Amino acid sequence: MEGYLKKDFDFPAKHPSEAALKKWRNAVSLVKNHRRRFRHVADLEKRSIHQNRLSKIKEDLRVTFIAIRAAMRFMDAAAHPQNMTREPHQPRDIKHSEYSKNPDKLASMVRNYDMKALRSLNGVNGIAEAVNVSIDEGVKSTDIPTRQETYGINKYTEKPSKSFFMFIWDALHDLTLIILIVCAIVSIGVGLATEGFPNGIYDGLGILLSILLVVTVTAVSDYKQSLQFKDLDKEKKKISCHVTRDTCRQKVSIYDLVVGDVVHLSIGDQVPADGIFISGYNLLIDESSLTGESDPVIINEKKPFLLAGTKVQDGSAKMLVTAVGMKTEWGKLMETLSEEGEDETPLQVKLNGVATIIGKIGLVFAILTFLVLTVRFLIEKAMRNEFTTWSSADALNMLDYFATAVTIIVVAVPEGLPLAVTLSLAFAMKELMKDKALVRHLSACETMGSSTVICTDKTGTLTTNHMVVTKIFVSGEIKEVKDNAKLPERVSEVLLQGIFECTGSEVVKDKSGKTSILGTPTESAILQYGLDLGGDFETVRREIKMLKMEPFNSAKKKMSVIVTLPEGQTRAFCKGASEIVLGLCDKMIDGNGEVVPLSEEKVKFVTNVIEEFAVEALRTLCLAYLDVEGSFDCEKNLPESGYTLIAVVGIKDPLRPGVKEAVETCLAAGITVRMVTGDNINTAKAIAKECGILTEGGIAIEGPDFRTKTIQELDALAPRIQVMARSSPTDKHELVKHLKRMSQVVAVTGDGTNDAPALHESDIGFAMGIAGTEI
Repeated sequence: MEGYLKKDFDFPAKHPSEAALKKWRNAVSLVKNHRRRFRHVADLEKRSIHQNRLSKIKEDLRVTFIAIRAAMRFMDAAAHPQNMTREPHQPRDIKHSEYSKNPDKLASMVRNYDMKALRSLNGVNGIAEAVNVSIDEGVKSTDIPTRQETYGINKYTEKPSKSFFMFIWDALHDLTLIILIVCAIVSIGVGLATEGFPNGIYDGLGILLSILLVVTVTAVSDYKQSLQFKDLDKEKKKISCHVTRDTCRQKVSIYDLVVGDVVHLSIGDQVPADGIFISGYNLLIDESSLTGESDPVIINEKKPFLLAGTKVQDGSAKMLVTAVGMKTEWGKLMETLSEEGEDETPLQVKLNGVATIIGKIGLVFAILTFLVLTVRFLIEKAMRNEFTTWSSADALNMLDYFATAVTIIVVAVPEGLPLAVTLSLAFAMKELMKDKALVRHLSACETMGSSTVICTDKTGTLTTNHMVVTKIFVSGEIKEVKDNAKLPERVSEVLLQGIFECTGSEVVKDKSGKTSILGTPTESAILQYGLDLGGDFETVRREIKMLKMEPFNSAKKKMSVIVTLPEGQTRAFCKGASEIVLGLCDKMIDGNGEVVPLSEEKVKFVTNVIEEFAVEALRTLCLAYLDVEGSFDCEKNLPESGYTLIAVVGIKDPLRPGVKEAVETCLAAGITVRMVTGDNINTAKAIAKECGILTEGGIAIEGPDFRTKTIQELDALAPRIQVMARSSPTDKHELVKHLKRMSQVVAVTGDGTNDAPALHESDIGFAMGIAGTEI
């Protein structure tokens, strides 16, 4: 049987082919009705139709986008001064009223990349005027119901859920039950003819009552299960985004978005609705989910249209929502995909295979039993010379033999086996939800029980992700933040400028005047330190004009901005991983607030400070600035050398309660825990030792060293790696791939966009929701 199972039912765990999925479905046609067995999995016939339709839509979209982009390039070329003989982009006679309260017209402008219409309306400001919203203040909360009524809500039409009676109808389609119903009707007919009423109906009525009981239990079980899936589906779709409403930035569900909302986008976010670019920095959008094109698209004032369902690959921006829900291009695709269903889990496939084999064996024995009993009855009848005379009693005997055969089939087929697995997995999902763990795929519940390795992130997973600045190296000395040490005025001024300008986060005030910080935990800690120093975020941001920003990404491990100070001086700020930013500096600020050259001796001293902070399990970041001579061309890249070191910040992120015990439990269960982090190796080692991950025989390695190893070296090294520091997304991905090649079942935890490749490659991925991004 094991060989038979391996040959016919051993399919890959991830993304099995349609042929593999169909194989065991075709095999069960005799022993189990398809409508019930496949009620919670993909409808392959419909999927095939949908995929063909989807491919056509995607191809049409791709061709449309390519044609529109070609046209835009042609228009841009035609508008070039050398090619112009008249005023560029002469406005058409378009009025704001054409787009006001006209959702279809707004949606078609974005969908068709209609730059002429956008320019004639005076760009995004004109669209904001048409939908009656201020870009700075955002939508008023009191207007939301009216906007939802006028422009629609940001939800997609879903297939209506099945009623309880539909589940009863499906349960009655079971082949074995149909056979039993036929038996019951024949039994009642024969019984009435031979024994009369009421004695003749007892046998048949008993069978019918049994069928009613089976149908009721099955339908109730299936109905409850469908409600569970419905609840889980609602939980899975809870996605939030940041918007400006009532003049302040706030977090709302994407389903509460309305036309006119000003949405803040950052790396890893999914674009929640169709819209127009307002402002931003280096915005790269991955449109592959819509167009199939893998190359990211640069979005700016020249190409300002953003489509729902696409993902932010790099940069940050603000966008004005112009279409929601079914009016968006993504909404049309969702309508096509709404009936696809989920794939079976590997365990379900195998258990259905087992059920099929047992069912076939049961069917063979049922036929043999019926044939043996019938042949014996006929021989006995022939021996008594009664072969030519038949009575109702003989007919009842034959019916009993048939009922016995059907009973063997009913008993032999493990009717509830696949259902029991589905229910147990759904139950596991519910139990995990109580622990605030949301499972997006049923198969994860069974796979996590087989894990042999966990590659965990540090920040936010092993630690609390509630960061605070505890130490700072500034003006040539280390200061404890709790001592409230005063800084020289010039140092304090440039430090606060760097903190408040070189950030992707914001300090906002609610209606009651309470200050809160919206952003990543690391940036929130630094901003809070700036506020504690007495800095005013709004004043600094208002007085200093930002020219260009390069947001933080995991490849560069730094972020940079260039600004114009109130007195007209152009200044660049840089913030990021200590060794990276220190490498860009050739000067530093001393104890008197004066700029002095950064000699080799001083570099060594600062490096020792960074290591000292790291040994104390502090996360370190460097802040630096550079005064730029003359004006700055925003088309050029930001400077990469000549900076002046302002400060080294040490941020404490305490270990999460229970982590040490959890690691001990994993090790006792034979699961190896490895820490993979982008942090400094000394910080990583300190935390790993504290929680019991790094042991005497283990190795701590840095990402750049890991990259240089050959496959043979990795075979020897990988089993002993317990900490990988300064790792890039590629390093984490390669480690997971290598461990899988060594036949390990790998689980990965991560909380950011940089973890996405490893999470996807792993056998099971845990995306941490504290700072998790939608990608």
